[in-house]
Amino acid sequence: MGAVIHKMIHADGEQLSLYTVTPQNESVGACGVVIMHGAGTGDKERHLPFAEDFAAHGHPAVALDFSGHGASSGDLVDLSLRRRRDQAAVVIDEVFGSKRPLVLVGFSMSGQTVADLVDLYGRRVAAIVLCAPGIYGKDAWDVPFGAGFTKLIRHPESWRDSQALDTYAQFDGRALLVVPEQDAVIPEGVTELLRTALTTRADFSALRLAGAGHQLGIWLADQPQARSDIISMLLRPDPSIQALGIRPQSPGCPAGLQSSYTPERAAKPVTW
Repeated sequence: MGAVIHKMIHADGEQLSLYTVTPQNESVGACGVVIMHGAGTGDKERHLPFAEDFAAHGHPAVALDFSGHGASSGDLVDLSLRRRRDQAAVVIDEVFGSKRPLVLVGFSMSGQTVADLVDLYGRRVAAIVLCAPGIYGKDAWDVPFGAGFTKLIRHPESWRDSQALDTYAQFDGRALLVVPEQDAVIPEGVTELLRTALTTRADFSALRLAGAGHQLGIWLADQPQARSDIISMLLRPDPSIQALGIRPQSPGCPAGLQSSYTPERAAKPVTW
């Protein structure tokens, strides 16, 4: 098992709580794994076993509490999708610096946050894992959760103009979509739009978890085999990708992932 350290860092005017898990034996060219919880009562605690599993495979991992969640400071009503992106970016820069390739893992609302970070970090992102992911319309992106956000996202099919769909359609790393057997929160239309976007260019695969509901973070915490299945699918060898010349193997990525990232090619920050 890797070394687990609890840290507090200053970001976006808040004190953010996070766990870092350092492998006992880091893989050559290991990625930095960033695990992000969903909305409501989501927090980093439920994702610590997942972070430890990634570390056991040689990849350092971090799980964080966004402001207003868990042990972080701030009020949930003041959080927004934009602030989630900004807070995650500070954590990434603090923990992994500017050169290590990234694997972004997002649960529920963090399906949008993963896309926002792909826009920010560009081809530094080698792979993404979206677990029961949600996405949101552009007009809600910068609205605090306590200042009209809920009303905006309740507009019928407001998610159809999400910037995340364009981002995922352009993403050409490895993408894994993890869906529960029953999801009473995320509309089926969202999942299908994400599937369509991710099959455009990404090295895409999907996993359906029998017996699971929307709260995948809580469910996976007690399901070591399911966590293992996700990691095995993510890190699977796929020589056909290299043979096709889509994304040549880089020393900065673990076996099975493809990336042509160099720091000079990172995307510039975007605003909506």
